[in-house]
Amino acid sequence: MATVMKPGWSKPSTILFASEIPANQKAFAFALAQAREFGANLILFHAYDTLVVAASETSGIRYYDYAAAARTEKQQLEPMAQQARQEGIQCEVVVRPGLAADQILAFVREREIDRIVMGTHSPGPIGKLLVGSVAEAVLRTSKVPVFIVGPDVVDGSYRNFATRTVLCAASLTEASGVVAAFAAEMAVQQDARLILQHVIRPQERAEIMAGRSLEEIEKDLLMLIPPKLHHKIAIQTIVVPGDPTEELLYQSKAQQADLIVLGAQGASAFAAITRHGVVYKVLAHAHCPVITLSPVVLAECGSKSEKTQPAEVYMAGVF
Repeated sequence: MATVMKPGWSKPSTILFASEIPANQKAFAFALAQAREFGANLILFHAYDTLVVAASETSGIRYYDYAAAARTEKQQLEPMAQQARQEGIQCEVVVRPGLAADQILAFVREREIDRIVMGTHSPGPIGKLLVGSVAEAVLRTSKVPVFIVGPDVVDGSYRNFATRTVLCAASLTEASGVVAAFAAEMAVQQDARLILQHVIRPQERAEIMAGRSLEEIEKDLLMLIPPKLHHKIAIQTIVVPGDPTEELLYQSKAQQADLIVLGAQGASAFAAITRHGVVYKVLAHAHCPVITLSPVVLAECGSKSEKTQPAEVYMAGVF
């Protein structure tokens, strides 16, 4: 399959930082580092649902002051914008009233945005498995890659946020080929090594193995990478049986990954409701940022939609 991929997805010229107020400073630091590295424009975007109530000086009637609300929200983001500008980054502050996920996705449709950066936080032990409705809606339906900085991500400022190792969840499905090709492009841009990891669930082992060895499947994974990129990066393939979340998180630490690439597709209805899917758990526990490609992105790259596995089962490598 010939993968059609926009150059800006791996080398962005405009980055949107979806911010809360107060802002997630860790996520902003990564967005700022990416804008600096790629020479990209940075948009600080915030959607708010609170309105400033004012009173008329003459009548005393209370009313909603939309302009004042917008000014108040912008003032909260202006210090970050100034920080970016002082580093020579062209930065714009955009605030809009409305639901955050809806406004983020609408803005991306209106403007030429190459990447979304956003943070997700954990409110407590139970919330450790919760991505949050805003992040979930964006990563599942965005038409551009979404770069998510989870609660356990280590601050990379001490090494200038360098990306030396990219870990990609892969399988031999068509959609996974798109994800792997994107990860390879990311590795080329970052001059990083690429690791393709295919985790075979116990219930899928007989079907996937089909008389083949793990080493043979590892060789097959190399076919996911466009031939023109093979000589540009170091590629390692890993195929192991087990739980996808545990193995991905283990390898990300063992290999000292600086970035994890996932396809945000194939989740069952159960997982979407309970947040027990691989994407949610990886985002909650990953020590490095995660880039997700939504079904919209995969389709735009030429990937045909694939049937969702029943119950809680996922397509291996595409979550």
